[in-house]
Amino acid sequence: MNKNPSLLSSAPMAHQKDETSSISDHSPPPAAKRNNYAFVCSTMASMASVLLGYDIGVMSGAAIFIQEDFRISDLEVEILVGIISLYSILGSVAAGRTSDWIGRRYTMGIAAAFFLVGAVLMGLATNYAFLMFGRFFAGVGTGFAGLIAPVYTAEISPAASRGCFTTFPEIFINVGILLGYVSNFAFSKFPTHLSWRFMLGVGLIPSVGLVIIVLVMPESPRWLVMKGRIPEAKRVLDKTSASILESQQRLLDIKNAAGIDDVNGVVPLSNPHKQGKSVWKELFIHPTPSVRHILIAALGLHFFQQASGSDSVVLYSPRIFEKAGITSSDHKLLATVAVGIVKAIFILVATFLLDRVGRRPLILTSVAGQTISLAILGFSLTIINNSDVKVKWAIVLCIATVLSNVAFFSIGLGPMSPVYTSEIFPLRLRALGVSVAVTLNRIVSGVVAMTFLSLYHALTIGGAFFLYAGIAAVGWLFFFVVFPETRGHNLEDIEGLFGNFSWRLKKNKNTAMEVELEG
Repeated sequence: MNKNPSLLSSAPMAHQKDETSSISDHSPPPAAKRNNYAFVCSTMASMASVLLGYDIGVMSGAAIFIQEDFRISDLEVEILVGIISLYSILGSVAAGRTSDWIGRRYTMGIAAAFFLVGAVLMGLATNYAFLMFGRFFAGVGTGFAGLIAPVYTAEISPAASRGCFTTFPEIFINVGILLGYVSNFAFSKFPTHLSWRFMLGVGLIPSVGLVIIVLVMPESPRWLVMKGRIPEAKRVLDKTSASILESQQRLLDIKNAAGIDDVNGVVPLSNPHKQGKSVWKELFIHPTPSVRHILIAALGLHFFQQASGSDSVVLYSPRIFEKAGITSSDHKLLATVAVGIVKAIFILVATFLLDRVGRRPLILTSVAGQTISLAILGFSLTIINNSDVKVKWAIVLCIATVLSNVAFFSIGLGPMSPVYTSEIFPLRLRALGVSVAVTLNRIVSGVVAMTFLSLYHALTIGGAFFLYAGIAAVGWLFFFVVFPETRGHNLEDIEGLFGNFSWRLKKNKNTAMEVELEG
């Protein structure tokens, strides 16, 4: 089979797809000047992710005080902590349709409204059932936010900055987690019946802020094109592109991908209702090889992100530190703040590396590091659990591996889910595809969060982390086989990188290592 690297290199300009050519043989595009307007828009949209992060962070500490106040069992704590992930499925499923119906930015407003109501109800809860009712609204809100922030950010970002900008949702998730940890520590001195109410109720502040942001941010140009509002889309693209030429090229690419014919007037080529049905068929019933590959890659990414136990480390970090021998409440909460700081620092590192190093090297490094960290964490906790005296070196090793695990997660696997998922689906399938992937993410997250305490009672806490390490190792093999590199490609060209699972590695004079399609 003829492999011609030059064909793919010119694909973004000539829009020619040669599925037999190397997916990595084209040289990275020259660095483009960052568009400040696109940067601001991406930042504003990504603030929706603070809602999800805050809930994850704050519940790790609030659950301790809720359990003491309401005298609930470990099983009820598991359900309380993890149920929001299952509730968020409703939000992510609805967001896929809502974002195609009323637009990306107004869908963010819905996310803020639901989370605001949830924060108020949780803060006023008088019993466990009332608290669960508030968790429902908060969960739906986080579902909306978790889906729409990365989709909007990917759609408004120019190709040269997309990797950087689409990490912003993950950055703000980590900011939210850190704020939740800080809230735990700040209100931990309050009486038990008030401390957790303030921790949860403060969540209404970012909700109000997001509502204000929605009023001033522009709509996604790709959504505007899908609705036939070409002049509006052009104005947004002119502001978010490095040059008028790039803006015109992006508009042409989007119109081609959306099936828009503006020769005889701007008319969508298909009825929206029929198009919605055809999207389901194209994604699940009769997918092309490339769409099938994209779907497998997206679902696998979201599955392994959660199944490797990242939420268990974050949500139950106070319990992990307690098992490690840290008994003081202040010290446990301070240790969780350290977890939040490490996550925030390393997600910033990922932001700078994604468009320089690429997606594939980062995720392979990330998952390999997580696998090793989880295995060592399981080992250190096993030593501590089976010792009658404090083993200081094991305690230090436990804390170090918790921090290294969240660092490795934040440098690759964490930001990769919004970045990779939002860019690999073609425009016609993007909202639904991302919705399905996020739904799987929330299901697995809920299962992991609601089984961790039971799991470590059954397997010991060390055994639970050995299990997570095994899952992460399988995930590394999955990413090694399935993931092509997407760095530097326009969104409309990425579909052509998928469709064949036969990969091999080779040396190249331009790159240390590259992946090539084999027939």
